Amino acid sequence: MEPIAAFLHYLKFERRYSSHTLEAYRSDLLQFESFLHEEGLDRETALAEADAGLVRAWLMKLMESGITARSVNRKITALKAFYKLSVQNGRLNQNPMLKVVSPKVPKRLPEYVEASKLDQLLDNVEFGDDYDGVLTKLILELFYGTGMRRAELIGLKLSDWEAGTQQLRVTGKRNKQRIVPVFPNLAQLLQQYMSFRVQIKTQSENLLLRSDGSALYPEWVYRLVKKHLNIVSTQKKRSPHVLRHSFATEMLNNGADLNAIKEVLGHANLSATQVYTHNSFEKLRSTYTKAHPRGTRKD
Repeated sequence: MEPIAAFLHYLKFERRYSSHTLEAYRSDLLQFESFLHEEGLDRETALAEADAGLVRAWLMKLMESGITARSVNRKITALKAFYKLSVQNGRLNQNPMLKVVSPKVPKRLPEYVEASKLDQLLDNVEFGDDYDGVLTKLILELFYGTGMRRAELIGLKLSDWEAGTQQLRVTGKRNKQRIVPVFPNLAQLLQQYMSFRVQIKTQSENLLLRSDGSALYPEWVYRLVKKHLNIVSTQKKRSPHVLRHSFATEMLNNGADLNAIKEVLGHANLSATQVYTHNSFEKLRSTYTKAHPRGTRKD
């Protein structure tokens, strides 16, 4: 098995990486291999012969074409993982990534919609009492009420909903599962949806289905969320992930423990959750400035 195929096989079956990540890594590695071929290296041995200078030349070419430092770093991550494993298992003899430094990436705060606006959307907008209306509201409430990712929502199974304990079992990245508590209003909405769901003639084990019995898919969910966030938000990003950010930010603003938020979101480490403290600090700064007796003073 050639090095790239062996690497992807390992990530898929040993590390349980998502199909999205696998495709991204495959694309990055093939793109780098193509660059090496353009530089005169034989396609069969290019990856083995590449040195740090060629890696830097490729990265420079990418950045000059307008690719952001964040995207470049993702490609570096793919290359580092590939070469580290390939050297460990003896498929390659050298690791050029040991001498490659990742470019600095400016911190990007998560975008979120204020709680008052989401309350306006979920409490005041008429979704309808039919299947489509209940499903639409349920999807929005699940994102904002649990902080789950889009792929996690689409992947929910009937067996994941425990009505008795009002809990959802969510399967996240690398098939890691977590239990998320469901508040009473959302639990009631889930039960209302289930009364429609049992009427659909289908063998699907998916919890959430469209009214014709077909499965949800990423683009459909994205369009649905964006359409409804357009009602209350004018910010550039209006996606399922914005609702995830909104959930985490509001939980933190209301005093939730950072480790508890980490567990609910399914983050692998606390540093991924700590980014939300910046949003909370900016809110605190704004409130403090407005309330402080000398906060708005102009010289």
